[in-house]
Amino acid sequence: MKVYTKTGDNGTTSLFGGTRVPKDHIRIESYGTVDELNSYIGLIRDQEINSHYKDILIEIQDRLFTIGAILATPPEKEVLKNGELRLKKLGISETDINLLEKEIDTMEEALPEMTHFVLPGGHQTVSYCHISRCVCRRAERLAVHLSHNEPVAEITIKYLNRLSDYLFVLARKLSLDLNAEEVKWIPRK
Repeated sequence: MKVYTKTGDNGTTSLFGGTRVPKDHIRIESYGTVDELNSYIGLIRDQEINSHYKDILIEIQDRLFTIGAILATPPEKEVLKNGELRLKKLGISETDINLLEKEIDTMEEALPEMTHFVLPGGHQTVSYCHISRCVCRRAERLAVHLSHNEPVAEITIKYLNRLSDYLFVLARKLSLDLNAEEVKWIPRK
């Protein structure tokens, strides 16, 4: 199988199921941003961090591939001719969201109470978390935008929302673990 197909040379691409759309279609923007997020999370995972965080990040990357597949499938291609859902074995569940919430709660137990907004930075690894959080928020916004035009499972958007929370708390926890200064944003008076 060749990496290049030349079928996209005219500015179109295929969705899951074969439908061709322009490369700037909101569906492509949506799952493309999830792919970008997945790459940034890989960058966090490549850092010198606790192996538990790496395991959770691998799980998150797996879930993001699933979300990408879901977002890459137009509604008319979700159901096969025999009535079975094309992505039946895939999917995001409440268990996936519960994992993120459990991890957030565990990390927050070790963190000082947050009294101010936090400026991104303090350590390269922490900055990668903040970049990932921002890309995650963009992916969520694009999925919401797509949902205004075509059905998108609410749980997909819910997962992205919770994941951005997880990435923020991970940034704070890694600041603590790495002895990095957490810079509070204090507005001018």
